[in-house]
Amino acid sequence: MPLSVIKSITLIGAGKMGGAMLHGWLKKGLAAKAVTVVDPHVGSEAFSMLIEFGIRHLKSVDELETPPEVVVIAIKPQHMGELLPDLSRRIAKDTLVLSIAAGTPLDKIASGLNAGPVVRVMPNTPAQVGQGMSVAVANAAVTDDHRRLVSELLNAIGRSAWVRDEALMDAVTAVSGSGPAYVFNLVEAMAAAAVKAGLPADLAMQLSRQTVVGAGALLGSSALDVATLRKNVTSPGGTTAAALAILMGEHGLEPVLTDAVAAAAQRSRELAG
Repeated sequence: MPLSVIKSITLIGAGKMGGAMLHGWLKKGLAAKAVTVVDPHVGSEAFSMLIEFGIRHLKSVDELETPPEVVVIAIKPQHMGELLPDLSRRIAKDTLVLSIAAGTPLDKIASGLNAGPVVRVMPNTPAQVGQGMSVAVANAAVTDDHRRLVSELLNAIGRSAWVRDEALMDAVTAVSGSGPAYVFNLVEAMAAAAVKAGLPADLAMQLSRQTVVGAGALLGSSALDVATLRKNVTSPGGTTAAALAILMGEHGLEPVLTDAVAAAAQRSRELAG
């Protein structure tokens, strides 16, 4: 289902993630005239698009005159309580609502808006460069056509997947939502280890950063599974094998990440109440 079929979509919140979504949608064929952005403090990237494409911009949902076909809520979770009552007066019963507010469950959104079809989405920050991973879960009012449309919206900023059980969103948040920070911390740790091995700090960071960038690009473009890619770098008895004996050992990367993901998932459950 092409994005060009959308007659009216309102984006509430045009910060980094909202701006990334808007950029992806326009690039994939969403008509600028179909878009309304609601945000009193538009981010710099989104603001440039508002000017370039002549996109309608409102400071408040109270300025919405007619119910949009689709609403995307891209604000911080702590502002949801303030937004929902106002928005409920501006949408129709059949307005499709997407929320990327972390930790805000479907039933809270649906009841707060007195709305029908609601989809909760967990994207991640690589969406800013069109390489995001978004996971969605829907309530019972969401149809197959709605799902196809949501998939198109999410695939415009990377890739997407669906889960049926909303309880899985805590684990999703812990893996793909928080995951970019784990990768960035890996770069920091590699660079620190390189400095201890004798390299200058700037070269250590350059090597660590580009190695992760390059490995990610290879992973994304290769048809090989990740274990095979790892083995392809690992000569028996070589330097990589010596390092992996530590990283894949009893106290290595897997148990550390297992604990980290568990802690993030638990915190996600706590924030959801």
